[in-house]
Amino acid sequence: MTTRRDPYIDFLRALSLVVVVIWHWGFTILQITPTSVSPNSPIGTTQGMWAVTWLLQVMPVFFFVGGYTHRLAFDQYQKGTSRKFLHKRVMRLLPPALLLIGLWVGAGFVIEATIDPAWTWSAVILVLSPLWFLIVYLLLVALAPLAIRAHWKWGELVIVWLVGLAAVFDVLRFTQAQGWAAWLNFIVIWGLAHQLGFFYDRFVAAPRRVGWMFLWGGLFALIALTNMGFYPRSVVGVPEDRFSNMGPPTLAIVALIILQVGIVILLKDRVTARLETDERWRRLFAWVNENSLPLYLMHGTGMAAAIAVIFLVFGYLPPAEASFEWWVTRPLWLVAPAVFTYPFLYLFNRLTKRRETPSSATSELVTA
Repeated sequence: MTTRRDPYIDFLRALSLVVVVIWHWGFTILQITPTSVSPNSPIGTTQGMWAVTWLLQVMPVFFFVGGYTHRLAFDQYQKGTSRKFLHKRVMRLLPPALLLIGLWVGAGFVIEATIDPAWTWSAVILVLSPLWFLIVYLLLVALAPLAIRAHWKWGELVIVWLVGLAAVFDVLRFTQAQGWAAWLNFIVIWGLAHQLGFFYDRFVAAPRRVGWMFLWGGLFALIALTNMGFYPRSVVGVPEDRFSNMGPPTLAIVALIILQVGIVILLKDRVTARLETDERWRRLFAWVNENSLPLYLMHGTGMAAAIAVIFLVFGYLPPAEASFEWWVTRPLWLVAPAVFTYPFLYLFNRLTKRRETPSSATSELVTA
């Protein structure tokens, strides 16, 4: 297996991260009351917007890219043990995440001690909520040596088993009221996306009909599952739905994974050609990759800072529903959080004294 960096993988990582950040900044409706701060989205009240989530819910791409980079990295340790592989990745992700949690918990106590608002801890939890991804990602890192060895031994059969287990666990969850099955699907379904990443080299070298097979298979499955009157059409959580397809993930997310893997395969040649000829694209996505971990960790903090400063200076809070005013002010809520996030990126990089090369810095993101 080649160890040369694949610019398309770096592009997928960067693009996925940008989509996640823009979604959180621009499409979060904050419902602020004297006692709580809670998120909503325009999906439930904007006709047809559920379809947008099929492209903008990019967690499948994050985990797919993670699977590819983990297999590539693990190949370097085939002759030794898994300890070095695990230690390097856990130590890259866990300390900064724990530091961020500690800082926000400390800020929560300070806010509670000074102005004592009842919404303090709901706001802290909201800012830290994107870190759910890190928990699942670290679990997949811990399981990666076993998953890669299973891939070496059984190959495609592992994919069949993961899809089958996801279906069985959904049946147990929804027909037998077995709550534990829902939580196991966090590992099984995101593990499926991760495991598919092990096949990346084979997928992109295969005839294009393989990509179309994934795309049409995933699309047909997603249409069928979300139109049978059971699974919600949106693949992100919507308060109006009976349950979320994302938390915990359901068979609809399995279909989404298959669909997005097909899109990834089919776009490779076109995107690679663009990266080879467009210097601006290369520089943009290189910057995002180099700052992937702090950007993922800090974008919620930047948004919180923007909201606080705009409220304290102008007395303005964004509308609590997807009104005309809410839509018109979307550019503000893309630019302001970006402006306030940048100093946190600078501070993060200074404090952690990152001196890694682009190769080592981007091999592991949070990739989400």
